Amino acid sequence: MNRWTIWMAMMAIGAAAFAQDGNINELRKGKNYIDTPVYSEEDDQEIIRLFEPLRVTDVCDGMDFVGLPDVGLMDPEILPLWRDTEHFKHRVVGVAVTARYVPTQRPHFGVRKGEDFDAWVGHFYSTYSPEPFTPLIRKGTVLVFDDAPLGKETGSIGSNNIMSWVLRGCVGVVTDSSARDTDEIIAEKIPLYFRGVGRGIRPGRNEIESVNRPIVCGGVLVMPGDVIVADGDGVIVVPRRQARQVAEYAMKTIESDKAARRALYEKLGLPLDDSVR
Repeated sequence: MNRWTIWMAMMAIGAAAFAQDGNINELRKGKNYIDTPVYSEEDDQEIIRLFEPLRVTDVCDGMDFVGLPDVGLMDPEILPLWRDTEHFKHRVVGVAVTARYVPTQRPHFGVRKGEDFDAWVGHFYSTYSPEPFTPLIRKGTVLVFDDAPLGKETGSIGSNNIMSWVLRGCVGVVTDSSARDTDEIIAEKIPLYFRGVGRGIRPGRNEIESVNRPIVCGGVLVMPGDVIVADGDGVIVVPRRQARQVAEYAMKTIESDKAARRALYEKLGLPLDDSVR
């Protein structure tokens, strides 16, 4: 019996066993197969401290070290909306809280009187496209969105709600889709990593599907509680179970890099900046 035949037989046995359990109707309702891990705020802060000095490239080296080359590197098209090349305040280190929005199949309200349209917008926001992840935000949270694809003109993230998230402790936002009000977000100096501008509001365009479940963002798996590091080189996701080992190796990388660059700065007569201190 070849490997393919064995695999097919095992799949058939598994399906038959499930059917005998009488759970087919439950399966039709939908079932999640990956558990969401839960970490304390103290655990989060401890792991964040290990990653705070690190760049995406250092973390990438650490991922290589633990046997995860190219795992966790988001699509390079997901980049910061703005950069601070003096103090690097656009850089992000934090712990993922995830949300998934999907394109809606609900019909648009159409052309109506102003107050009727506003009422429809408010109802859609509160019923179909709210922000139920907000209570999960705490110090060190990075909100990571799997959202309606770029080109749908869906600006789920704007200059108003992003400030409300920061007020709760959010240190940065990552989306594989778009955002709006980008001039104001730049002025607010809130770190945002995205694909591009989306100018429309959520009503009539997308709706919430899940919160703090595994998602795909930038082509990679993001688990709630994973470590997110983002800078001008993009975004990398570190599985929580390997995070400490990754950080320990990455720290050696950046320490040796800083020492070497400091020596070159001195030879070139360049003033020391935050990247080598």
